[in-house]
Amino acid sequence: MTKRILNVVTNVGHYDDPGHPTGLWLSELTHAWHVFAEHGYEQTIVSPKGGSVPLEPRSLKFPSYDRTAKAWHDDPARMALLGDTASLDDVDPAGFDAIYLTGGHAVMYDFPDSEPLQRVTREIWESGGIVSSVCHGYCGLLNTTLSDGSHLVAGRKVTGFAWQEEVLARVDKLVPYNAEEEMRSRGALYEKARLPFVSYAVDDGNLVTGQNPGSAKETATKVATLLDR
Repeated sequence: MTKRILNVVTNVGHYDDPGHPTGLWLSELTHAWHVFAEHGYEQTIVSPKGGSVPLEPRSLKFPSYDRTAKAWHDDPARMALLGDTASLDDVDPAGFDAIYLTGGHAVMYDFPDSEPLQRVTREIWESGGIVSSVCHGYCGLLNTTLSDGSHLVAGRKVTGFAWQEEVLARVDKLVPYNAEEEMRSRGALYEKARLPFVSYAVDDGNLVTGQNPGSAKETATKVATLLDR
């Protein structure tokens, strides 16, 4: 039976200051999409509210704007998938084998407190499915609790965009919180690569997380390995 992946993207287009745009980091979707497509998985794109998905302007520049991202951006049919996404409110988790939370700083705003995202993530996890994220996507796991009230990430290895990377990206004064610190406060066993911005992904059972935009392919490959067992 064909495996089904639920790709979650943002609806937010700017930081607290509207003068600073943000959105989906495109390659974090396209790299994973390519891996999942090669494995023949059926994929769906959804967002917390449904509707359009803003793109992070910096993700449309080299080096993130690579062949895979450019091919998507130049394809009207693919871009249409981001023009009118379904809402998480309408998702039946039973239809999916894995959830993949994309990033971009925008998700720091609409992922953490999205009850539909928490519900879908919890049900996929508790049914034996795979929960995965890349970069800031792990912000969607900050407040996700299981049926017993515990945090999904508590006591589990997790990675995601590091505070050092926020500083180097010169957005540490723009972001609403320190995601790495918040993740540790939930009891997660946070890990990161020795060097910033290199590909790094970790798995702990059915939880797979990647550190930064360059980790999307590695993260998706780990998810595929689990799905194909």
